[in-house]
Amino acid sequence: MVSDVHGNSQDLAKAGDGADALVCLGDLVLFLDYADHSRGIFPELFGVENADLIVELRTARRFTEARELGRRLWAELEAAGGGDKQRAIEGAVRRQYAELFAAFPAPTYATYGNVDIPRLWPEYAGPDTTVLDGERIEIGGRVFGFVGGGLRTPMRTPYEIDDETYAAKVAALGEVDVLCSHIPPDVPELCYDTVARRFERGSSALLEAIHAIRPKYHLFGHVHQPLARRMRIGATECVNVGHFASTGTPWALEW
Repeated sequence: MVSDVHGNSQDLAKAGDGADALVCLGDLVLFLDYADHSRGIFPELFGVENADLIVELRTARRFTEARELGRRLWAELEAAGGGDKQRAIEGAVRRQYAELFAAFPAPTYATYGNVDIPRLWPEYAGPDTTVLDGERIEIGGRVFGFVGGGLRTPMRTPYEIDDETYAAKVAALGEVDVLCSHIPPDVPELCYDTVARRFERGSSALLEAIHAIRPKYHLFGHVHQPLARRMRIGATECVNVGHFASTGTPWALEW
């Protein structure tokens, strides 16, 4: 199990060693590394100094100023002949996807993170990579249900959806043994990032499903440095399996 790969293709290529399957819970793309501001699409386009500044603004929750900075930088890039925003981002994402999907072992089961671009995945997912979102599949005799993406936030990352659409995907799973999502359930200890010093958005629909269908496990990522990485809710063991970009180590589920 891995989540929040964020460009770490080197360790991803070894993540399935000794396992029967790899499960990836999204966020393959690296837009900006908050630990190393020289890595990612943003510094590639705008330089490290601007990456330092936008991290400072976002960490201080000055999201309006961060968006204004982004708009100014994109305008300057376009004026200098650097192409439009969508084309520049998509080109960089495609380069990362080509490398990351090639690193997936066989078989891999994957769902989207909030920084992923779902419409591009069919171009890169090979026959041994099964992409699931609001869907279930049997792996080794257990039923796994997958819910991709994140909920809407001021960050406005590429794959954020409204609460109702997200809840409908959760409901479509029915009863599962292992509930897999990119974001955590709406539990404060699982949603708070101790380094970013903020609560990430968790899903109340996921929490309701845990109480209703009582899966054996709920596996997720999204929160890079959580206050609690693991918690039992009733009969369900909730586990944050990330942050793979920094650890390079998968979390193993055995039965």
